[in-house]
Amino acid sequence: MSEITTFNFNQSPVRTVTIDGEPWFVAADVCDYFGVTNRNRAMQVVDVEDKGGTQIDTPGGRQMLSTINESGLYALLFSLQPQKARGLHQAEIEAKMEKVRQFKRWVTHEVLPQIRKTGGYGVQAIPQTLPQALRAYAAEVEAREALAAKVAADAPKVLFADSVATSETTILVGDLAKILRGNGIMIGANRLFAQLREDGYLIRRQGTDWNMPTQRAMELELFKVKETAVTHSDGHVTVSKTPKVTGKGQAYFINRYSVEDAA
Repeated sequence: MSEITTFNFNQSPVRTVTIDGEPWFVAADVCDYFGVTNRNRAMQVVDVEDKGGTQIDTPGGRQMLSTINESGLYALLFSLQPQKARGLHQAEIEAKMEKVRQFKRWVTHEVLPQIRKTGGYGVQAIPQTLPQALRAYAAEVEAREALAAKVAADAPKVLFADSVATSETTILVGDLAKILRGNGIMIGANRLFAQLREDGYLIRRQGTDWNMPTQRAMELELFKVKETAVTHSDGHVTVSKTPKVTGKGQAYFINRYSVEDAA
């Protein structure tokens, strides 16, 4: 469980959590500010070690949210800079690049120094006058209202992730594909197996361990391997191995692959 710190940039709430002394940003909030609707695609530019899923306490209860560290944030911001190949006019390109530049400067010059110095954003920014106090109060109210609306929109997904994260029940990869489809991700069992291999959760090399969980996936407790003894007609016995997704893995992959239509 992690404490959140919510702050604003141009009246848009951005949440952070501190993990092992380092700030992680809620990816959805960054994507929302830049109008990114396909967060799953946007997050593909971020290295695996620079992103994760964290359960966060919010006014609506616990949420499992995608987070990115400082390095992941810069990778995401770099990918958001428009290119001429996208068919934009020069003025549009410059405006979008300036928006990214201002956000990055704000993070590096204000947010990160404050978090590392005080443990939270704006701790030392004490209003000195009544107008400053009123502006600070209005900004806090706007942030809380925006966060409450987001919590309400994400509630069904949050409740599901909460329940499966602590479940002892393991399921087949094909069953996980059905759950993902129920969360708006159009994917079948074969495509999901291929995606898990591509992303380094299942072994991709051909052989007896093909489609088995990688060492990293096992260390993250995303899978268990079910072993079944099979007796053949000639009497010899072989062992069949089947990868099964744990409750923690179900929550992890729903969070990992969700397109998050609420954006």
